Amino acid sequence: MIVAEFKRVFDIAPSVTGFTPGRVNLIGEHTDYNGGNVLPTALDLGVTLALAPREDGLIRIWSDKFDGIAERKMTDAASDHWSDYIAGALQLARSEGFGPDGANIAVTTTLPFGAGISSSAAVTVGVIRAAAGLSDNSLTDTDIAVLARRVENEYIGMPCGIMDQMAVAIAKPGQALSLDTKYLEFGLVNLPETHHMAVIHSGVFRQLNEGRYKIRKEECDAVKAALGHDDLCLMTDAEFASLAHLAAPLRRRAKHCMTEHRRTVAATVALQKGEMAAFGVLMNESHISMRDDFEMSVQPVDALVADAQKFGATGARLTGGGFGGCIVACIEKEKLGAWRTALLDAHPDAFWVC
Repeated sequence: MIVAEFKRVFDIAPSVTGFTPGRVNLIGEHTDYNGGNVLPTALDLGVTLALAPREDGLIRIWSDKFDGIAERKMTDAASDHWSDYIAGALQLARSEGFGPDGANIAVTTTLPFGAGISSSAAVTVGVIRAAAGLSDNSLTDTDIAVLARRVENEYIGMPCGIMDQMAVAIAKPGQALSLDTKYLEFGLVNLPETHHMAVIHSGVFRQLNEGRYKIRKEECDAVKAALGHDDLCLMTDAEFASLAHLAAPLRRRAKHCMTEHRRTVAATVALQKGEMAAFGVLMNESHISMRDDFEMSVQPVDALVADAQKFGATGARLTGGGFGGCIVACIEKEKLGAWRTALLDAHPDAFWVC
């Protein structure tokens, strides 16, 4: 389909095509920029992209989600436009010596925007991988993920961690990525065939660059300054006790990062062993920590999580950057149909993602 759309829009064939999945984080929120572990899984949903190089410094972008063709220059700064992520990825690829001097790009996506399932990471990873495919290079999946993160940090101005980019660059649907974000060491864990990791949108939309995510990042940075090192998630109990002089909100942020990392390590072991009851308990504890200590949830999300648990989920929690977006719930497959119906009937603003 993407090849046909590309030919229809640009009247030429693309030079390279590719698919990049979205991701949902099973546990480990706001740990990826604080030295901790994360456990995301790739989705069947994602971004499909086709690209042909240009030599005139222009970037022309067609998307199935927007009208018309966006036209950018290779020298354009970010402008709060939907095409920023693509333009930024191409600019970075060019500055690194492997990208073209311009491009025609067609993009289709099955990922809902503002859901916290990494549509931006899928786009940036997809563009960088496509640009790299035009030339002989030895970029690894990790290299591509690191470059994609730089697009968000340096071009978009979003101070995100590395989790999203690593997850969509490496994991395949049905796999969870156990990632140590300090050293970028990782392993793949197969999801159990007995359970489904359901993603439900709360109906509350948000964008990470709207400010609250940045505030949480700055609060974590303040705690790091007090600790004297950047590995907030790896602090000891004694180090946490030494933060008693900090304001209460900062201590709560520190508590979340420390305990969320520990929960993620334990949840990874539980998933590897197929101990889904223990895995679910850790998911539930994670949501409480995000709600009370990191204060990144909102009432509709809390209500959706509570009912997901009440109606039979093994575990459920907010997922993504917070302040809206999706929840993820672990539910036995034999209960999935009835559980889904009951949950969505009780929350008419929510909708099924996958």
